[in-house]
Amino acid sequence: MTTPDTDYAERLSACVLGATGAVGQRLVGLLADHPWFELREVQASLTSAGQSLAQAADRLPPGSLPPEIAALELQPPTSAIEAPLVFSALAADIARDTEEALARAGKTVVSCASSWRMDPRVPLVVPEVNPEHLELLETQADWSGAIATNPNCSTIGLVLALAPLKHAFGLESVHVVSLQALSGAGAATARSLDLLANVVPHIAGEEAKLESETHKILGHLVGQIVKPADLAISAQCNRVPVADGHTLCVSLELLEAVEAQELIRAWREYCGAPQELELPGAPDPVILFHEDPDAPQPRRELESSDPMAIHIGRLRQTGPYNWQFTTLSHNTMRGAAGGSLLLAELMLATGRMARS
Repeated sequence: MTTPDTDYAERLSACVLGATGAVGQRLVGLLADHPWFELREVQASLTSAGQSLAQAADRLPPGSLPPEIAALELQPPTSAIEAPLVFSALAADIARDTEEALARAGKTVVSCASSWRMDPRVPLVVPEVNPEHLELLETQADWSGAIATNPNCSTIGLVLALAPLKHAFGLESVHVVSLQALSGAGAATARSLDLLANVVPHIAGEEAKLESETHKILGHLVGQIVKPADLAISAQCNRVPVADGHTLCVSLELLEAVEAQELIRAWREYCGAPQELELPGAPDPVILFHEDPDAPQPRRELESSDPMAIHIGRLRQTGPYNWQFTTLSHNTMRGAAGGSLLLAELMLATGRMARS
């Protein structure tokens, strides 16, 4: 790994696309006082264009943005972008063409959208788990810039729980049932009466994302190709009336017979490149294991800890090689805005991002 250079005389200018959505507003809040990146430009739909961030950012606490950030005017999607770094919180149906055009124009695009995640040229990265996949950036010869992607908001919580176990004991198979928060569904769905005191046992495309993205992230780099992990994965996804936090009920089979304390130790000791490089957004610890039988709970855990950490509990053995546990992660922070920001920090610290 390239030695980090964090002695930056000036912060790198950044732009946020989709700045008025749930993830876009989280990115704005995180970039408002970031030590390495300076938010200089914001784009949104034609409906919001022309408003200031202070007027349009309805999910951020009033007065939480510095005056110079609050005063930024939202530009329409067709506006030229000056900043070399672009965070994309666009919807998948418009993200692909927009992000490719920016990469061709020399911009570094860090995307929360699903459009490019499974493209063989594009790294899909959880910074603690597979930073070496950033080598795929070298295959993007058609672009003078680059695209790197953040995984699906549920995938991140699953992968961070599986990676330490795969490394230490090997994995044979995984089945996961998700209970996904309203904030992951977009503003319209989050306000829908269909989800009031209700559970919707279907989220379009989500199960396929959990399965395919986990295979790619846990896979290993062979030359300039990611060989997917040799692992059986199946998923069932549900939308539940919880504001923030995706809960996953995981059943898995290991390749080795181990004791519970060995799994717990692997989780508690887990760290990666962000912690080694002391990146600004790196959680420490990465994984919080809970002994309490009623943990983790979204409201309690997410309000009292670093939203970039994940939570694991309810560990129990169901066979010689078989275990079940529950994970919890903050879907718009670790699973989206914070994860993308951490990825950008990793890229800059390891020399994989142009500063102009």
